[in-house]
Order: sequence, then structure tokens, then C-alpha cells
Amino acid sequence: MKDDSQLQSDIQAELAWDPGVNADRVVVGVRDGVVTLSGVVDTCLQKRAAELAVRRVSGPRGLALELQVQLPPELRRSDTEIAQAALHALDWHSHVPEDSVDVRVEDGWVTLTGEVDWSYQSASAEQCVHPLMGVRGVTNAIRLRRRADPEQLRDEIAAAFARRAQRDASHIAIEVEGSVVTLTGRVTSLAEHDAAIGTAFAAKGVTRVVDRLQVG
Repeated sequence: MKDDSQLQSDIQAELAWDPGVNADRVVVGVRDGVVTLSGVVDTCLQKRAAELAVRRVSGPRGLALELQVQLPPELRRSDTEIAQAALHALDWHSHVPEDSVDVRVEDGWVTLTGEVDWSYQSASAEQCVHPLMGVRGVTNAIRLRRRADPEQLRDEIAAAFARRAQRDASHIAIEVEGSVVTLTGRVTSLAEHDAAIGTAFAAKGVTRVVDRLQVG
């Protein structure tokens, strides 16, 4: 197991390696395996890239994202321009059902609302807005339509875990109440943790995943 110093060094190296991150402006702190990123970045996309860089590194037990987005003057756009660009991006994304997502923009912060059937549709809507010029952040408030059979939902998630060789499904317990899935157990890395959460979210009708997985 890595100590905090080694983990900090590895994350700094990964940030420096990623061309989508200005590593000189990102401060990495590690305490008891929990990583904190602070500092200032130019875009929402850079903030997301920094987060993903940490999650690629083995060893973190948790992540606190305290990065601030401060847009340089040449990247700033009015809320109206951002809203129009977001609607166009959503219209052109093949994974986002037509007229299913609404957009609100306040001071560069985009809020997405609406209702879809699948979590990947909600994630796709969010992902296509992050890179837009002028966006300071995104709140995804898109709802998923609920599904009636929790037992079938649990069985489908368990089967998905069993199909995927990168995880040992026996270490993850799945509970379903309505459309809410709770995962408990232990995983070996943040990457494995994220994969497990993503698998649960990928099931049709899941509106929320309660994360009780321990990393370590």
C-alpha cells in the first residue's frame, strides 16, 4: 500500500502527464489516502480532466475536489450564448432523446433538468455540456424514470458484475429498494470503485446509487 508521500508524487506525475491539465496550477494534498485537489483552472473541462487523472492512479481512498474555475476573458460568454450552445449540443447528441432535457444557465453555471430512461443518457447530456466555452460548472438534475421490479433489477446488476472480469462480484453486496441501489463491500482501487458504481447506474430504471463501498 502506498504512503501519502508516494501517492502524492504519483498523482502529480499523472497530472503533469495529461495534456488536458495545467498541473502547475493544481495543488495536490494527501492525508490518510484521501486526495484533495485545490487551485485554479481555466475551464470546467480542465477540472474534470484533473479529477479523472486522480482516478486513474492506484491507491487513493477518496477524493475531495476543491478546484475553482476562473474563466479568462477570451473564454467568457453570456448565459444566453451558453444556453443556446448547450441546447444545440444536446440536439446533436445521438444518446440524448429529443426534447428530453431542459437547460438553465446562471453566471456560467449550467443546470440540466428533464427525464430519461437510462443513466447513460443523463451522463451523455452532462458530458456534452462540460466542454462548451464559458461553462463554469454543470449540475445534472435529470431524473430517471422508475422501474417497477426491484428484484429483477438486482439480478441484472449482479449478472453484469459477474460478466466483468476486472471485479470480484463476491465482494460487493447489492440491495435494491424501489429504484435506489445500495452497494456495500470492499474494492481495491478508485477505478474499481467507479466501475462498480457505473455498472449499477447503467441498469435501466436506477435513479440513485448509494455508495457504501470501501476502497483499500
